[in-house]
Amino acid sequence: MFSKEESRQLRELFWTSFGKSFPRKWILYDTKIKGFSFKFHFDTKSALVALDLEDDLEHRINSWEKLQSLKSILLDDYLPEAIFEEEYYLVNGKEISRIYVPLEQKVSIHNKNSWQEVMAFFNTNMAKFENFFTDFEDLLKD
Repeated sequence: MFSKEESRQLRELFWTSFGKSFPRKWILYDTKIKGFSFKFHFDTKSALVALDLEDDLEHRINSWEKLQSLKSILLDDYLPEAIFEEEYYLVNGKEISRIYVPLEQKVSIHNKNSWQEVMAFFNTNMAKFENFFTDFEDLLKD
C-alpha cells in the first residue's frame, strides 16, 4: 500500500517518463471542438485511451451522431478494439459519451514493471485515434 504522497509521486514520475519516452505534442484538448477531447487514463487497475464528449446534451448528441456515422471506419481502419458508450459515467457521477480502447492486461500505475507496456499502448493507440480525428476533422467540426 502506498501513501497518498507516494502515489502522487509515482503518478508524476510515470507521466514525466512517458513524456520523455514518447516526446510529441498530443492533440488531447486542442481539438477546436467544444467538449470534444482525447484522454489518457492510467490508475491502479487499468489503462485506456479515450475520446470523450463532455459538452451539453444537445452538442453531445450531435457529435455522437457524427461519430456513429464513422463507427465502421474507426473500427475497420483505425481501432478495431474501440468501445462506444453513449452513456458513460465518470467516477464523479458526471455523464459523458466515450469511445475508448482499454489495455486488456491488468496493470497498475503503482507497478513500474507495467509502465513500459502502458507507455507503448498509449503511444500506439492515441496515435491511431489522432489519425482518425485528423482524417475526419472537417466532418466532425460541422
